Amino acid sequence: MQLFVYVRERDWVPVVGYLFYVAAMAAGYYYNLTFVQLGLVDLGTRLIGMTRQDVSMVMAVLALVTLAVALAAGVVMDRRGWGADLHVKIRLLLAVLTVQLALTVVAPSISSAAGLLVWVLVCSLPLGVGIPVMFSTMVDFVPVRDRGYVAAVVAGLSFFLAALYPFEWRIEEFAVVVSAAMAPAVVVLAVLSWRRFAFLDALAGQHRRFGTGRYCRPRPVRTASLTFFGLVAVMFLVFFIDSLGFLRIIETPTIMAASWQSPDVGVRLFIAVSHVVGALAAGVLYTNFGRRWLLLWIVGLFAFTHLLATFGLRVSGDAPPPLTMPLFYVLAVSFYTTVNFALWPDHATPATIGVRTAIGVGVAGWLASFLSTALALYSEAAGVTLLDHLVHVNALALLALFTLPAVFYVRRMAVLARQGAP
Repeated sequence: MQLFVYVRERDWVPVVGYLFYVAAMAAGYYYNLTFVQLGLVDLGTRLIGMTRQDVSMVMAVLALVTLAVALAAGVVMDRRGWGADLHVKIRLLLAVLTVQLALTVVAPSISSAAGLLVWVLVCSLPLGVGIPVMFSTMVDFVPVRDRGYVAAVVAGLSFFLAALYPFEWRIEEFAVVVSAAMAPAVVVLAVLSWRRFAFLDALAGQHRRFGTGRYCRPRPVRTASLTFFGLVAVMFLVFFIDSLGFLRIIETPTIMAASWQSPDVGVRLFIAVSHVVGALAAGVLYTNFGRRWLLLWIVGLFAFTHLLATFGLRVSGDAPPPLTMPLFYVLAVSFYTTVNFALWPDHATPATIGVRTAIGVGVAGWLASFLSTALALYSEAAGVTLLDHLVHVNALALLALFTLPAVFYVRRMAVLARQGAP
């Protein structure tokens, strides 16, 4: 890793960049994992008393508005050259975090469906702006050769913390945790925004060395290319499959009591450490293998995981499942999340990072997760059993597993045909 070279040479400015990126991204992803995706469902159903169908509609609104804001913010960033201006990104992050802190504090006090809808609409603004701004900081802080490893640390740390704390997935507990983390971060960003620091100026110049992504060398990838939108389509499907299955699994008390919400700290620690192992493995593989192998491993892991979950439910019935089910699930989730952090900056340059991350993270990640969250809530409200629901999810995962190699083969044959190969 290039990081070890910096440490050995006592070049501490780039090391600070690594630490800033890991801390900011891990905290931001923890916020989305816990407070937004799980906390809002708890707020709507338990505190406000909304039906799951109504909550699913609110989550769909959150996804669509956030995506629209992210795309608009990405376009503005690229047109104004903010992708290469770390000082502007720091100020934007300050604005995003300040608004999110205020929204987090007031969220548990919301008592009506109309209030939740207004909260969601306002929250979509900082979330949407934060997607291209936060993900674009990788071009300022992380060299290309280290991106897989750094993405692994971010994903592993986020999931490790989410698996261990808080014990109860309630909006009140989520709000306390994330507010306590946000408050000092707002102070730090405020200081960095309004005073000039030599080390920050040095970090702001690193994009000249780090900015061009791995897959933009020697030629940049076009946004309108089949390659880029093919990646978006595959990652959209992966995020969709994940949330579509998980949001029904966490509503099953016997499964949760034996895994993610087990009263046994040892079980939770096992899941947390498994997240870290899966993320680190993904970081190594991302660094050493190409896109096609990575995508095949991701869909293969998910197909096997959902097949295992479906088989386990058929065999065990209402009995608690063995730890192998959550084990493979957390490995799959950590794997694709690591890839997602590094993939989009590696398909961009500082001039295109805004739109690329807005499309990649916004469409393939955010939109897919929350649309499938809404669909999972609607499925439960419609009376679809967990087993029937997971059968459909498993069928989708298997379809992706068998379709992806066929698509790769057809595309390869098309390339050879254009080149006139016999």
